[in-house]
Amino acid sequence: MLRVERIMGAETEFGISQPGNPHANPMRDSARVVDAYAGPRGLKSSQSFWDFETESPLADARGFLMNVADAHSSQLTHLPQAEPEAQYLANVILPNGARLYVDHAHPEYSSPETLTPRDVVRWDRAGDLVALAAVESLAAGPEPVNLYKNNTDSKGSSYGAHENYLVDRAVPFDDIVTGITPFFVTRQILCGAGRVGIGVHGDTPGYQISSRADFFEAEVGLETTLRRPIVNTRDEPHADPTLYRRLHVILGDATLAEPATLVRFGTTSLVLGLIESGAVPHLELADPLDSLWTVSHDLTLSTRLPLADGSALTALEIQRIYLDAARTAAGPDPDPDTAEVLAEWERFLDALARDPFELSDSIDWVAKLAMLEQYRTRENLPWDHPKLALIDVQYHDVRPSKGLFHRLESAGRITRLTTAEEVAAALDTPPEDTRAWLRGRVVARFTAELVSASWDSLILSTGGEALVRLPLRYPLKGTRALVGAAIEEAESPAALLAALGVTRLGGTAHRDSSEV
Repeated sequence: MLRVERIMGAETEFGISQPGNPHANPMRDSARVVDAYAGPRGLKSSQSFWDFETESPLADARGFLMNVADAHSSQLTHLPQAEPEAQYLANVILPNGARLYVDHAHPEYSSPETLTPRDVVRWDRAGDLVALAAVESLAAGPEPVNLYKNNTDSKGSSYGAHENYLVDRAVPFDDIVTGITPFFVTRQILCGAGRVGIGVHGDTPGYQISSRADFFEAEVGLETTLRRPIVNTRDEPHADPTLYRRLHVILGDATLAEPATLVRFGTTSLVLGLIESGAVPHLELADPLDSLWTVSHDLTLSTRLPLADGSALTALEIQRIYLDAARTAAGPDPDPDTAEVLAEWERFLDALARDPFELSDSIDWVAKLAMLEQYRTRENLPWDHPKLALIDVQYHDVRPSKGLFHRLESAGRITRLTTAEEVAAALDTPPEDTRAWLRGRVVARFTAELVSASWDSLILSTGGEALVRLPLRYPLKGTRALVGAAIEEAESPAALLAALGVTRLGGTAHRDSSEV
């Protein structure tokens, strides 16, 4: 039976500005954001703290390794010294198992690994509190900054809201590309963030569904900042590569409305399950890139997209085909998490077919459009009026007193799935059912002895110059149930390693603690 559960996580690069200083260095300010959060909490923040040894961003899922000389500098994330302003590359691991760091002139929060869409929502929302805390800390100084959970600025630049899903390594990558592309092209109607302006620079008046669609230029590829592809081919699983591949999704928008985040991750996980089981619908768009832009620009949701077989379907019809396949594969009695995603997916499609404004409480592009149309009507403004662009940006401000999304949510006009208490707890507590538990609790218990970290390993000092690399290749292990007692009872890293049965062997853990 199809289940929504899988290892997944969110990445958010926040838009950043320094009020009154348009010439401020965004790399420096991003480092200040990271340090503003890490410093008061006693967390280590430096370029060298992140362990780049296990990263391989130039490995391509199509079966080759890109030459370093052929790669754009933005792709060399495993070589921080290649960054022109490497001195600003701050890195922090948080007690909730997340990573906070500087990525391409933006502060980025990468959530810990989670298993369900509900947990993605919770720990992604915790990242918004991290951003807010940094903004509030810097507000007291001479150089305050503002952060925005959005994906474009007013200068023709776009930055990411990436998603990560672990997929069965046995599934051929070509099958993933074929099965997921029509879904990705049309998924934006469910979870687009909306954007004032058409085109990369937004210079054509209008409003569109996705903030990112106009910036994509390829169907498949390894790049993430140039020639952005609908399906990214980076083959960097951050886990046992014989079991897993990580689908690194760069196509989506940063979602603030929690129902949209739930649907964004939940539907994608279900479609990946259909691909893994061989039950994915057989659809092929004649021109995926053109269809991506068409869907984003079509607020009526009625344009028919040409298929390779000569027929045509609307984005709503394509999404309905995927939903029907998922519902069939899930069976008559799906588990609660799967049932919730299926129900929300259907609710979204039904309402979009009747009147998209019915979902102004659930989807960002609709909520933003409703607000903009009300303002446009009252002030009699054309779509290219600069006030509308300002409202667009202000929707995404992380400050509750300034961000228009937060004001709508506080007024009860946008549905919330979490509670403030749950999200606050997720700031310092990792998910219990993934390896994030081990990573986060080690940060909380043994910050001084944690020399460096990555998604799939920790390097601990056990006294003197003795260092132990603790591999975490299995994301479903290292959980509270498996290692929780050992972590809480250990008085030192050495005691923890002994309790887990780990012995030092040439500077590397002889046994993977997450297998305990």
